[in-house]
Amino acid sequence: RWRWLPRQLPENRVQVNIAAAVLTMFEGDQPVKSMRAVTGSPSNATPMLASSIRSIVVNPPWNVPTSIAKRELWPKGRGTLIAQGYKILKTPEGGERIVQPAGPNSALGRLKFDFDNPFAVYLHDTPSRGKFSSYDRLASHGCVRLEKPVALAEMMVQGDPELEGQIQALIDQGKTQRVSLPRDVAVYLLYWTAFAGSNGAMNFREDPYGWDKLLAQKIEASSERAAASTLALKD
Repeated sequence: RWRWLPRQLPENRVQVNIAAAVLTMFEGDQPVKSMRAVTGSPSNATPMLASSIRSIVVNPPWNVPTSIAKRELWPKGRGTLIAQGYKILKTPEGGERIVQPAGPNSALGRLKFDFDNPFAVYLHDTPSRGKFSSYDRLASHGCVRLEKPVALAEMMVQGDPELEGQIQALIDQGKTQRVSLPRDVAVYLLYWTAFAGSNGAMNFREDPYGWDKLLAQKIEASSERAAASTLALKD
């Protein structure tokens, strides 16, 4: 997969290995911090993409996607949802949508890292911490849950005198607010089932999404077409 990436990635970036469910922060093209993550389950794959993080939402509410609401929440019944703290709001089209207000029990936790992408995925905190102790951490709906979101946010606001060291204080205010970063941070969601660790040792993971198999088939088919074309030219 490296052949479809730039030969030189931005020196300062966030890089997520979806298959290993690990996030690594790079500064000066060197890994400076890693943390466990929870990435998409095989039925809710986290997409590969490249984008830029421009802001962080502190104490974010969760606007429940229609697919999740239909599959997992509406079957519980309106009364149960309201008792669990969800809000049911009218849409301009006359329908209804579900919102989970900001707070310690919000599915997005206390921090949400936004970046433009067509898949509506992002990095975020989570109140469900148990999965971080597991080896297999592919269990989300497609977004990337973070083990240490506050530490990541602090690294992103370094150099801003008004924000540096203030992330937890902003969280403690309890207000939903969007914090612009002093500079954009490149983010890459990548899928590596074989990769070198910081000590140079090779690591291997399973192919949970079956993307290795699919890519190998496409490369083999392309090679066969190229070989057939070469033989035809010789004839």
